[in-house]
Amino acid sequence: MNKKWFIILAAVGIHISIGSVYAWSVFTTPIMEYFGCSLGAVQFAFSLAILFLGFSASFLGKYVEKYGSKKAGLISTFCYTVGLLGTGLAIQMKSIPLLYLFYGVIGGIGLGVGYITPVSTTVKWFPNNRGFATGCAIMGFGFAAFVASPVIQKLIDTIPLPLVPVVLAVVYCLIMTASSLTFSLPPVEEGSQEKAIMTSGYTAKEAVKTWQFPALWTLFFINIFCGIAILSIASPMAQEMAGMTAAQAASMVGIVGLFNGAGRILWSSFSDFFGRANTYILFFVIEIIGYYLLVSLTGNAFVGMIYLLITCYGGGFSCMPAYLSDIFGVKQLSMIHGHILTAWGIAGLLAPMFIAYCKQAYNGYTVVLYAFVALFIIALILSLLLRFKSRFDYAPKKKTAE
Repeated sequence: MNKKWFIILAAVGIHISIGSVYAWSVFTTPIMEYFGCSLGAVQFAFSLAILFLGFSASFLGKYVEKYGSKKAGLISTFCYTVGLLGTGLAIQMKSIPLLYLFYGVIGGIGLGVGYITPVSTTVKWFPNNRGFATGCAIMGFGFAAFVASPVIQKLIDTIPLPLVPVVLAVVYCLIMTASSLTFSLPPVEEGSQEKAIMTSGYTAKEAVKTWQFPALWTLFFINIFCGIAILSIASPMAQEMAGMTAAQAASMVGIVGLFNGAGRILWSSFSDFFGRANTYILFFVIEIIGYYLLVSLTGNAFVGMIYLLITCYGGGFSCMPAYLSDIFGVKQLSMIHGHILTAWGIAGLLAPMFIAYCKQAYNGYTVVLYAFVALFIIALILSLLLRFKSRFDYAPKKKTAE
Protein backbone atom coordinates (compact mmCIF):
# COMPACT_ATOMS: atom_id res chain seq x y z
CA MET A 1 0.00 0.00 0.00
CA ASN A 2 1.24 3.49 -0.86
CA LYS A 3 2.62 5.39 2.15
CA LYS A 4 0.05 8.16 1.78
CA TRP A 5 -2.80 5.75 2.57
CA PHE A 6 -1.08 4.77 5.82
CA ILE A 7 -0.99 8.49 6.63
CA ILE A 8 -4.75 8.65 6.08
CA LEU A 9 -5.29 5.61 8.33
CA ALA A 10 -3.11 7.21 11.00
CA ALA A 11 -5.12 10.43 10.78
CA VAL A 12 -8.37 8.48 11.18
CA GLY A 13 -6.85 6.60 14.13
CA ILE A 14 -6.10 9.83 15.97
CA HIS A 15 -9.48 11.37 15.26
CA ILE A 16 -11.63 8.34 15.96
CA SER A 17 -9.92 8.14 19.36
CA ILE A 18 -10.25 11.75 20.47
CA GLY A 19 -13.67 12.02 18.80
CA SER A 20 -15.07 9.76 21.54
CA VAL A 21 -15.48 13.02 23.48
CA TYR A 22 -18.83 13.27 21.64
CA ALA A 23 -19.92 10.12 23.47
CA TRP A 24 -19.74 11.96 26.81
CA SER A 25 -23.53 11.92 27.10
CA VAL A 26 -23.33 8.16 27.78
CA PHE A 27 -21.42 8.99 30.97
CA THR A 28 -23.65 11.80 32.21
CA THR A 29 -26.46 9.88 33.95
CA PRO A 30 -24.17 7.23 35.55
CA ILE A 31 -21.84 9.96 36.87
CA MET A 32 -24.78 12.02 38.15
CA GLU A 33 -26.06 8.99 40.06
CA TYR A 34 -22.58 8.03 41.30
CA PHE A 35 -21.75 11.57 42.46
CA GLY A 36 -25.26 12.62 43.43
CA CYS A 37 -24.83 15.89 41.51
CA SER A 38 -26.74 17.86 38.88
CA LEU A 39 -26.73 17.41 35.10
CA GLY A 40 -25.25 20.88 34.66
CA ALA A 41 -22.27 20.03 36.88
CA VAL A 42 -21.46 16.92 34.85
CA GLN A 43 -22.08 18.52 31.46
CA PHE A 44 -19.70 21.36 32.28
CA ALA A 45 -16.81 18.87 32.03
CA PHE A 46 -17.73 18.36 28.35
CA SER A 47 -18.06 22.11 27.71
CA LEU A 48 -14.67 22.65 29.35
CA ALA A 49 -13.10 19.94 27.18
CA ILE A 50 -14.39 21.60 23.99
CA LEU A 51 -13.24 25.02 25.21
CA PHE A 52 -9.71 23.74 25.86
CA LEU A 53 -9.78 21.88 22.55
CA GLY A 54 -10.26 25.15 20.70
CA PHE A 55 -7.75 27.24 22.62
CA SER A 56 -5.03 24.59 22.95
CA ALA A 57 -5.25 24.06 19.18
CA SER A 58 -4.69 27.79 18.77
CA PHE A 59 -1.88 28.31 21.26
CA LEU A 60 -0.05 25.02 20.63
CA GLY A 61 -0.37 25.00 16.83
CA LYS A 62 3.09 26.56 16.48
CA TYR A 63 4.63 23.60 18.29
CA VAL A 64 2.88 21.17 15.94
CA GLU A 65 4.51 23.03 13.05
CA LYS A 66 7.88 23.20 14.81
CA TYR A 67 8.20 19.62 16.04
CA GLY A 68 6.11 17.79 13.44
CA SER A 69 3.01 15.64 13.51
CA LYS A 70 4.75 12.55 14.96
CA LYS A 71 5.82 14.29 18.18
CA ALA A 72 2.59 16.29 18.33
CA GLY A 73 0.56 13.10 18.04
CA LEU A 74 2.49 11.54 20.94
CA ILE A 75 1.88 14.65 23.07
CA SER A 76 -1.82 14.42 22.25
CA THR A 77 -1.77 10.74 23.17
CA PHE A 78 -0.14 11.48 26.53
CA CYS A 79 -2.54 14.30 27.46
CA TYR A 80 -5.69 12.47 26.34
CA THR A 81 -4.64 9.24 28.08
CA VAL A 82 -3.75 11.05 31.31
CA GLY A 83 -7.07 12.88 31.07
CA LEU A 84 -9.00 9.60 30.89
CA LEU A 85 -6.96 7.95 33.65
CA GLY A 86 -7.54 11.01 35.83
CA THR A 87 -11.24 10.89 35.00
CA GLY A 88 -11.35 7.39 36.45
CA LEU A 89 -9.64 8.69 39.60
CA ALA A 90 -12.07 11.61 39.81
CA ILE A 91 -15.05 9.26 39.57
CA GLN A 92 -13.56 6.95 42.21
CA MET A 93 -13.04 9.92 44.56
CA LYS A 94 -16.37 11.53 43.57
CA SER A 95 -14.52 14.79 42.93
CA ILE A 96 -16.05 17.31 40.51
CA PRO A 97 -12.93 19.57 40.55
CA LEU A 98 -10.73 16.60 39.56
CA LEU A 99 -13.22 15.70 36.81
CA TYR A 100 -12.92 19.23 35.41
CA LEU A 101 -9.12 19.18 35.69
CA PHE A 102 -8.51 15.80 34.06
CA TYR A 103 -11.35 15.45 31.55
CA GLY A 104 -11.91 19.14 30.83
CA VAL A 105 -8.45 20.71 30.98
CA ILE A 106 -5.81 17.98 30.44
CA GLY A 107 -8.03 15.85 28.20
CA GLY A 108 -9.13 18.99 26.34
CA ILE A 109 -5.51 19.88 25.58
CA GLY A 110 -5.03 16.38 24.20
CA LEU A 111 -8.09 16.92 22.02
CA GLY A 112 -6.85 20.22 20.64
CA VAL A 113 -3.33 19.05 19.77
CA GLY A 114 -4.69 15.79 18.35
CA TYR A 115 -7.27 17.53 16.22
CA ILE A 116 -4.81 19.70 14.30
CA THR A 117 -1.95 17.16 14.20
CA PRO A 118 -3.01 15.25 11.02
CA VAL A 119 -4.27 18.23 9.05
CA SER A 120 -1.09 19.78 7.68
CA THR A 121 0.46 16.36 7.04
CA THR A 122 -2.47 14.92 5.08
CA VAL A 123 -2.75 18.08 2.97
CA LYS A 124 0.92 17.81 2.03
CA TRP A 125 0.49 14.17 0.98
CA PHE A 126 -2.61 15.03 -1.11
CA PRO A 127 -1.93 18.54 -2.50
CA ASN A 128 -4.44 18.08 -5.34
CA ASN A 129 -7.17 16.52 -3.20
CA ARG A 130 -7.01 18.55 -0.02
CA GLY A 131 -10.70 18.29 0.74
CA PHE A 132 -10.66 14.51 0.47
CA ALA A 133 -7.54 14.24 2.66
CA THR A 134 -8.75 16.42 5.51
CA GLY A 135 -12.25 14.98 5.17
CA CYS A 136 -10.94 11.45 5.76
CA ALA A 137 -9.23 12.52 8.97
CA ILE A 138 -12.02 14.66 10.36
CA MET A 139 -14.58 12.03 9.33
CA GLY A 140 -13.13 9.89 12.11
CA PHE A 141 -14.06 12.53 14.65
CA GLY A 142 -17.64 12.56 13.40
CA PHE A 143 -18.03 8.77 13.40
CA ALA A 144 -16.31 8.29 16.77
CA ALA A 145 -19.40 8.74 18.93
CA PHE A 146 -21.33 6.23 16.83
CA VAL A 147 -18.58 3.67 17.42
CA ALA A 148 -17.73 4.55 21.02
CA SER A 149 -21.19 5.05 22.53
CA PRO A 150 -22.34 1.39 22.50
CA VAL A 151 -18.89 0.22 23.65
CA ILE A 152 -18.89 2.64 26.58
CA GLN A 153 -22.44 1.65 27.50
CA LYS A 154 -21.44 -2.04 27.47
CA LEU A 155 -18.45 -1.29 29.72
CA ILE A 156 -20.64 0.68 32.14
CA ASP A 157 -22.99 -2.29 32.37
CA THR A 158 -20.12 -4.75 32.87
CA ILE A 159 -17.40 -3.22 35.07
CA PRO A 160 -17.27 -0.63 37.90
CA LEU A 161 -17.80 2.91 36.61
CA PRO A 162 -14.35 4.28 37.68
CA LEU A 163 -12.65 1.59 35.57
CA VAL A 164 -14.45 2.50 32.33
CA PRO A 165 -12.25 5.55 31.49
CA VAL A 166 -9.18 3.50 32.43
CA VAL A 167 -10.04 0.79 29.89
CA LEU A 168 -10.67 3.47 27.26
CA ALA A 169 -7.34 5.12 28.10
CA VAL A 170 -5.44 1.88 27.43
CA VAL A 171 -7.21 1.22 24.11
CA TYR A 172 -6.88 4.79 22.83
CA CYS A 173 -3.25 4.99 23.95
CA LEU A 174 -2.39 2.00 21.75
CA ILE A 175 -4.31 3.31 18.72
CA MET A 176 -2.99 6.87 19.02
CA THR A 177 0.61 5.82 19.64
CA ALA A 178 0.65 3.57 16.57
CA SER A 179 -0.99 6.31 14.51
CA SER A 180 1.42 9.01 15.70
CA LEU A 181 4.50 6.93 14.88
CA THR A 182 3.19 6.48 11.32
CA PHE A 183 3.19 10.19 10.50
CA SER A 184 5.88 11.61 8.22
CA LEU A 185 6.18 14.22 5.51
CA PRO A 186 6.22 13.21 1.82
CA PRO A 187 9.66 13.02 0.19
CA VAL A 188 10.21 16.04 -2.03
CA GLU A 189 13.12 17.37 -4.04
CA GLU A 190 14.50 20.86 -3.63
CA GLY A 191 13.15 23.13 -6.33
CA SER A 192 10.23 20.85 -7.15
CA GLN A 193 6.63 22.02 -7.42
CA GLU A 194 5.73 19.93 -4.36
CA LYS A 195 8.43 21.68 -2.32
CA ALA A 196 7.13 25.07 -3.44
CA ILE A 197 3.60 24.16 -2.36
CA MET A 198 4.78 22.97 1.07
CA THR A 199 6.79 26.10 1.80
CA SER A 200 4.62 28.81 0.22
CA GLY A 201 1.87 30.79 1.84
CA TYR A 202 1.09 33.05 4.76
CA THR A 203 2.54 32.79 8.21
CA ALA A 204 -0.06 32.61 10.98
CA LYS A 205 0.69 36.22 11.97
CA GLU A 206 0.13 37.38 8.40
CA ALA A 207 -3.06 35.34 8.03
CA VAL A 208 -4.81 36.69 11.12
CA LYS A 209 -4.22 40.25 9.90
CA THR A 210 -6.21 39.68 6.70
CA TRP A 211 -9.95 40.40 6.50
CA GLN A 212 -10.51 36.85 5.31
CA PHE A 213 -9.45 35.36 8.65
CA PRO A 214 -12.17 36.98 10.82
CA ALA A 215 -14.68 36.30 8.05
CA LEU A 216 -13.78 32.59 8.05
CA TRP A 217 -13.76 32.52 11.87
CA THR A 218 -17.24 34.03 11.99
CA LEU A 219 -18.87 31.71 9.47
CA PHE A 220 -17.14 28.72 11.13
CA PHE A 221 -18.46 29.88 14.52
CA ILE A 222 -22.01 30.28 13.20
CA ASN A 223 -22.05 26.82 11.62
CA ILE A 224 -20.75 25.18 14.80
CA PHE A 225 -22.90 27.25 17.18
CA CYS A 226 -26.12 26.30 15.41
CA GLY A 227 -25.04 22.69 14.80
CA ILE A 228 -24.00 22.00 18.40
CA ALA A 229 -27.18 23.62 19.64
CA ILE A 230 -29.30 21.31 17.49
CA LEU A 231 -27.26 18.26 18.50
CA SER A 232 -27.75 19.09 22.17
CA ILE A 233 -31.55 19.25 21.93
CA ALA A 234 -32.30 16.99 18.94
CA SER A 235 -34.25 14.42 20.97
CA PRO A 236 -36.54 16.75 22.98
CA MET A 237 -37.06 19.01 19.96
CA ALA A 238 -38.09 16.05 17.80
CA GLN A 239 -40.57 14.95 20.46
CA GLU A 240 -42.03 18.42 20.96
CA MET A 241 -42.08 19.72 17.39
CA ALA A 242 -42.41 16.58 15.28
CA GLY A 243 -44.55 14.51 17.64
CA MET A 244 -42.03 11.67 17.86
CA THR A 245 -41.94 9.22 20.75
CA ALA A 246 -38.91 9.09 23.05
CA ALA A 247 -37.79 5.83 21.43
CA GLN A 248 -38.12 7.26 17.91
CA ALA A 249 -36.21 10.39 18.91
CA ALA A 250 -33.43 8.33 20.50
CA SER A 251 -33.11 6.27 17.31
CA MET A 252 -32.90 9.46 15.28
CA VAL A 253 -30.11 10.84 17.49
CA GLY A 254 -28.08 7.66 17.01
CA ILE A 255 -28.34 7.90 13.23
CA VAL A 256 -27.42 11.60 13.38
CA GLY A 257 -23.86 10.49 14.22
CA LEU A 258 -23.67 8.57 10.95
CA PHE A 259 -24.77 11.59 8.92
CA ASN A 260 -22.35 13.82 10.83
CA GLY A 261 -19.45 11.56 9.89
CA ALA A 262 -20.64 10.88 6.34
CA GLY A 263 -21.12 14.59 5.71
CA ARG A 264 -17.51 15.24 6.59
CA ILE A 265 -16.03 12.99 3.93
CA LEU A 266 -18.73 13.47 1.26
CA TRP A 267 -18.86 17.28 1.39
CA SER A 268 -15.07 17.69 1.62
CA SER A 269 -14.53 15.37 -1.36
CA PHE A 270 -17.26 17.25 -3.25
CA SER A 271 -15.44 20.53 -2.50
CA ASP A 272 -12.37 19.32 -4.41
CA PHE A 273 -14.44 19.57 -7.59
CA PHE A 274 -17.01 22.25 -6.73
CA GLY A 275 -14.61 24.54 -4.88
CA ARG A 276 -14.46 25.29 -1.17
CA ALA A 277 -15.96 28.77 -1.48
CA ASN A 278 -18.90 27.49 -3.53
CA THR A 279 -19.42 24.59 -1.11
CA TYR A 280 -19.77 26.93 1.88
CA ILE A 281 -22.23 29.06 -0.06
CA LEU A 282 -24.25 25.91 -0.72
CA PHE A 283 -24.05 24.96 2.99
CA PHE A 284 -25.59 28.21 4.10
CA VAL A 285 -28.30 28.26 1.44
CA ILE A 286 -29.36 24.76 2.54
CA GLU A 287 -29.24 25.74 6.21
CA ILE A 288 -31.24 28.94 5.76
CA ILE A 289 -34.00 27.04 3.97
CA GLY A 290 -33.73 24.00 6.23
CA TYR A 291 -33.93 25.74 9.60
CA TYR A 292 -36.78 27.91 8.35
CA LEU A 293 -38.75 24.83 7.25
CA LEU A 294 -38.06 22.86 10.46
CA VAL A 295 -40.63 25.00 12.27
CA SER A 296 -43.45 23.45 10.25
CA LEU A 297 -42.12 19.98 9.40
CA THR A 298 -43.24 16.79 11.14
CA GLY A 299 -42.54 13.06 11.00
CA ASN A 300 -40.15 11.74 8.35
CA ALA A 301 -39.80 15.15 6.71
CA PHE A 302 -38.52 16.60 10.01
CA VAL A 303 -36.09 13.71 10.48
CA GLY A 304 -34.81 13.90 6.90
CA MET A 305 -34.18 17.62 7.22
CA ILE A 306 -32.26 17.13 10.46
CA TYR A 307 -30.05 14.56 8.75
CA LEU A 308 -29.37 16.89 5.83
CA LEU A 309 -28.53 19.82 8.12
CA ILE A 310 -26.17 17.69 10.20
CA THR A 311 -24.22 16.73 7.05
CA CYS A 312 -23.66 20.47 6.48
CA TYR A 313 -22.52 20.84 10.09
CA GLY A 314 -20.00 18.01 9.66
CA GLY A 315 -18.96 19.26 6.23
CA GLY A 316 -18.23 22.68 7.69
CA PHE A 317 -15.57 21.08 9.89
CA SER A 318 -13.92 18.97 7.22
CA CYS A 319 -13.84 21.60 4.48
CA MET A 320 -12.30 24.31 6.66
CA PRO A 321 -8.65 23.11 6.68
CA ALA A 322 -8.69 22.75 2.89
CA TYR A 323 -10.37 26.18 2.56
CA LEU A 324 -7.67 27.71 4.75
CA SER A 325 -4.99 26.11 2.58
CA ASP A 326 -6.71 27.48 -0.55
CA ILE A 327 -6.50 31.04 0.79
CA PHE A 328 -3.38 30.99 2.99
CA GLY A 329 -1.32 28.06 1.68
CA VAL A 330 0.11 25.22 3.79
CA LYS A 331 3.22 26.91 5.15
CA GLN A 332 1.76 27.23 8.68
CA LEU A 333 -1.58 25.54 8.17
CA SER A 334 -1.66 23.85 11.59
CA MET A 335 -1.25 27.19 13.34
CA ILE A 336 -3.85 28.96 11.22
CA HIS A 337 -6.30 26.08 11.62
CA GLY A 338 -5.66 26.11 15.36
CA HIS A 339 -6.57 29.81 15.56
CA ILE A 340 -9.80 29.13 13.67
CA LEU A 341 -10.69 26.34 16.10
CA THR A 342 -11.10 28.87 18.93
CA ALA A 343 -14.53 29.41 17.33
CA TRP A 344 -15.37 25.79 18.20
CA GLY A 345 -14.33 26.25 21.82
CA ILE A 346 -16.45 29.36 22.26
CA ALA A 347 -19.43 27.94 20.37
CA GLY A 348 -19.32 24.76 22.43
CA LEU A 349 -19.53 26.82 25.59
CA LEU A 350 -22.21 29.28 24.49
CA ALA A 351 -24.59 27.18 22.37
CA PRO A 352 -26.05 25.02 25.19
CA MET A 353 -26.58 28.12 27.34
CA PHE A 354 -28.31 29.91 24.46
CA ILE A 355 -30.64 26.98 23.89
CA ALA A 356 -31.47 26.70 27.60
CA TYR A 357 -32.23 30.42 27.82
CA CYS A 358 -34.45 30.51 24.73
CA LYS A 359 -36.33 27.37 25.75
CA GLN A 360 -37.10 28.87 29.15
CA ALA A 361 -37.85 32.38 27.89
CA TYR A 362 -40.02 31.44 24.89
CA ASN A 363 -41.26 27.99 25.94
CA GLY A 364 -40.32 26.34 22.66
CA TYR A 365 -37.81 26.11 19.84
CA THR A 366 -39.42 28.29 17.15
CA VAL A 367 -37.53 31.45 18.16
CA VAL A 368 -34.29 29.45 18.27
CA LEU A 369 -34.74 28.20 14.70
CA TYR A 370 -35.56 31.66 13.38
CA ALA A 371 -32.49 33.05 15.16
CA PHE A 372 -30.40 30.42 13.40
CA VAL A 373 -31.85 31.49 10.04
CA ALA A 374 -30.73 35.07 10.76
CA LEU A 375 -27.23 33.88 11.70
CA PHE A 376 -26.94 31.79 8.55
CA ILE A 377 -27.91 34.79 6.42
CA ILE A 378 -24.91 36.61 7.91
CA ALA A 379 -22.73 33.56 7.18
CA LEU A 380 -23.99 33.45 3.58
CA ILE A 381 -23.08 37.10 3.04
CA LEU A 382 -19.58 36.46 4.39
CA SER A 383 -19.16 33.35 2.23
CA LEU A 384 -20.16 35.33 -0.87
CA LEU A 385 -17.60 38.03 -0.01
CA LEU A 386 -14.95 35.36 0.44
CA ARG A 387 -15.90 33.81 -2.88
CA PHE A 388 -15.65 36.96 -4.95
CA LYS A 389 -13.13 39.10 -3.05
CA SER A 390 -10.38 36.63 -2.09
CA ARG A 391 -7.03 35.95 -3.70
CA PHE A 392 -6.02 32.29 -4.00
CA ASP A 393 -2.30 32.48 -4.80
CA TYR A 394 -1.08 31.76 -1.24
CA ALA A 395 1.10 34.85 -1.16
CA PRO A 396 0.42 37.76 1.19
CA LYS A 397 0.52 41.23 -0.22
CA LYS A 398 3.75 42.95 0.72
CA LYS A 399 3.89 46.60 1.64
CA THR A 400 5.62 48.71 -0.97
CA ALA A 401 7.76 51.71 -0.25
CA GLU A 402 6.03 55.07 -0.53
